[in-house]
Amino acid sequence: MEHTMLQTIVTVLLLLMLLLIFVFLFFLFKPWRFFFSSRFRSSSINNNNINKGSIGGGELERPLVEDDVNASSYNNQHNHNELPRDYDLEGDTLIVDVISDHHHSEDVADVTQVFKLPPPPLLAQIHQKPNSTTTNNNNQNDRVQDFVQRDITDQRSCLTLEVITGPSCGLRCSVQSTNPSRLPLTLGRVSPSDLLIKDSEVSGKHALIKWNLDNMKWELVDMGSLNGTLLNSKSINHPDTGSRHWGDPMNLANGDVITLGTTSKIIVHITSQNPRHIPFGVGMASDPMALRRGGKKLPMEDVCYYQWPLPGLDQFGLFGICDGHGGDGAAKSASKLFPEIIASILSDSSKRERVLSLRDASGILRDAFSQTEARMNNYYEGCTATVLLVWADCNDNFYAQCANVGDSACIMSVNGQQVKMTEDHKIANYSERLRIEGTGEPLKEGETRLYGINLARMLGDKFLKQQDSRFSSEPYISEPVHIHQASKAFVVLASDGLWDVVSVKKAIQLVLQTRERYNTDRENTAEKIASMLLSEARTLKTKDNTSIIFLDFDTFNSFSCKVE
Repeated sequence: MEHTMLQTIVTVLLLLMLLLIFVFLFFLFKPWRFFFSSRFRSSSINNNNINKGSIGGGELERPLVEDDVNASSYNNQHNHNELPRDYDLEGDTLIVDVISDHHHSEDVADVTQVFKLPPPPLLAQIHQKPNSTTTNNNNQNDRVQDFVQRDITDQRSCLTLEVITGPSCGLRCSVQSTNPSRLPLTLGRVSPSDLLIKDSEVSGKHALIKWNLDNMKWELVDMGSLNGTLLNSKSINHPDTGSRHWGDPMNLANGDVITLGTTSKIIVHITSQNPRHIPFGVGMASDPMALRRGGKKLPMEDVCYYQWPLPGLDQFGLFGICDGHGGDGAAKSASKLFPEIIASILSDSSKRERVLSLRDASGILRDAFSQTEARMNNYYEGCTATVLLVWADCNDNFYAQCANVGDSACIMSVNGQQVKMTEDHKIANYSERLRIEGTGEPLKEGETRLYGINLARMLGDKFLKQQDSRFSSEPYISEPVHIHQASKAFVVLASDGLWDVVSVKKAIQLVLQTRERYNTDRENTAEKIASMLLSEARTLKTKDNTSIIFLDFDTFNSFSCKVE
């Protein structure tokens, strides 16, 4: 009896195991797909032929939109500026592939509603494959593209973002309205955000900035962030905060402050640009740096800037770095004043013609430093100032002349010869000690600081200058340098964060090596060299803010900005 029951139990277990194996194999091989796939494809093709915007059946085997068509239509009407959550901000290859197989203009309208293509200016870059039914349309599109491109060129605007508070304080990024490959500009915590902000309160994809060609304005859009986006302390999120829907686009103006989360604030700088490109390569790079690897970033007190051409002066441009101490107030003030003052001085035709005829701008630069110092109201903050004025003659040769106070240095290489364009105004420097001795109050033996500061010349610091006459704002002015087209000249202008760890000889050697490396691909060489010098300073563990401007007179690249 017991033996029979045991056999029964074993038999039942074996049957259950066989049943489980059968069920597993059934779901593994999915035999039902062979019965329904042909019927599904047939039905799909028939439905596509009924619809007006038919695409190849193979493309529609994968759903492109939500199943709820009504809901999708509603969202398109009420969130016309919102892109899908998985929209690739770096490009639109999927959209281009789908459109390229169309033969009717109505198809394009339907697909753009599904995918929410970028604004019309970017559409001018999408080219359809030529065929007999679209030749006329392509000719019209070419004319439209030429018109749009001319319109964009005539309305150039440059946007610069600078993080002024939060863990990523000091980050900077610039983009031009005429560079659609870099638009929209994305702000977020994860790659591939253009402005990568390491702040736990910032969403992975937090916000974006785009150029609206219709009203010629930069627009800020919240991308459904968790902790919200403020523009000048006012929320621009979607009213339904828990929906993760995108907010409405808001116009940006020069001086606006964007807040991501609660701590990361970004100041907006917007400048109009002359349609003429900078006739030589320009690269900029900066990093606040940290006292130790992985440590908290230092407060960013460097400000690097440029303007080419100066307003109303097509032949002149200005490049500069200010390294602040006691805060960034003086550096920001000086960097704003210099372009305005120098442009104002050169607007006098007699002074301008004197510079062009004598090929010397010493008087202009000296006057600019005097006026800048007089207009600065920084009593307890100061900054170094290194200003490089570049101008062109009628034969497209260039001239460069530099003026500085402090220790932000500028060096040039022309025809392989090193040219020092600045003077170091540290108190420990021999020439500076001689100048101080000439005031009648010589420094004591071994004294390398005055009132805790290692510089004897700076802008600002009005309180210290009232206390001690040995402080000065009188600039050192270099000799003008003539740059021939074939001279392979370049300029490295940097704050002391670079020069503390990299010698002038080493910097020139690194530039020449990097130039050689990119000899066959000269695009954005200046940006790559500026980034390389910044990486070298970081590798050598500099302990100060580092800002670099690199000018390459051997290339014809337009301006680019590298953010660290």
